[in-house]
Amino acid sequence: MTDFAAVVLERDGDGKTQARFGRLFDRDLMDGNVTLAVRASAVNFKDGLAVTGRLPVVRRWPMVPGVDVAATVATSEDARWRPGDEVILTGWGIGETHLGGWAGRMRVSGDWLVRRPPTLSPEQAMALGTAGLTVAEGFDRLGRLGLTPADGPAVVTGAAGGVGSLAVMLLARAGWSVTAVTGRPEQAERLRRLGAAEVIGREVFEGAVKPLARERWVAAVDTVGSTMLAHVLSMLKAGGAAIACGNAAGMDLPTSVAPFILRGVSLIGVDSVHVPTARREAIWSRLADIVDRDRLAAMTRVIGLPEAIDAARRIADGGIAGRTVVAIGDR
Repeated sequence: MTDFAAVVLERDGDGKTQARFGRLFDRDLMDGNVTLAVRASAVNFKDGLAVTGRLPVVRRWPMVPGVDVAATVATSEDARWRPGDEVILTGWGIGETHLGGWAGRMRVSGDWLVRRPPTLSPEQAMALGTAGLTVAEGFDRLGRLGLTPADGPAVVTGAAGGVGSLAVMLLARAGWSVTAVTGRPEQAERLRRLGAAEVIGREVFEGAVKPLARERWVAAVDTVGSTMLAHVLSMLKAGGAAIACGNAAGMDLPTSVAPFILRGVSLIGVDSVHVPTARREAIWSRLADIVDRDRLAAMTRVIGLPEAIDAARRIADGGIAGRTVVAIGDR
């Protein structure tokens, strides 16, 4: 019987979430036809919500958090996968309804897996993770509308966070002039190194949301939601579009129809959890081709699994910038 290190979330008698670092056994794994030896994971905002219990992310108890996984196939009953194959797994409910990646081993459906591009290390793949998948899918949606850097600048809200930092980096890499919005002025220089042409504070978006404000950007990647997204929509140029991929400030959206019917603005939601496998493979291949490895390394911190609980609490409090990769010791 194989045992392995894991972070485990449980509910106490008062219904509060308790996180502990310990060990699990193969018998604890869930149903699936492929067993993985996890090599790396990441700390995402959703993991922070799961560990702190601030939102009902977890819908199965006990749970192992970790919505991003880079792993090696250990055993397989799926003809598509063989022991030794290097794979990536994001979404599909891991860390929510299915035991996630903050553990030495997992058992999952082979349908959920994609091959890790050989030019990306496990740590690089996890520095991208769900955040990179989300941003790349958002860029594709902008492309379908025909929007290009020649149409005007782009804005990224929550730019100091994981998704925001990757959005700044990848937009700049694609030739966009990027305005990075952050409430953490100490992160301004780091965002400029990632490619931001301008860094502004949240005060630009304070006060009541106007139906329409001065046109500033043609494209937006919003990781914040709520009033921030409403302000951004009011400031988009005619024919512009906003990619909505976060709710750090809340689930509400206090806007009006004015940006949509008077400027033809589009609001596009991106759900990275259930992206079809073929689409995931194409995205990962593209990310491997376009990502700037040096800038990716500069925005990434690597920690061990025992440190993941504290990192999750800090990301939920807005205390982590860039991406945090979790190196998994058990192979």
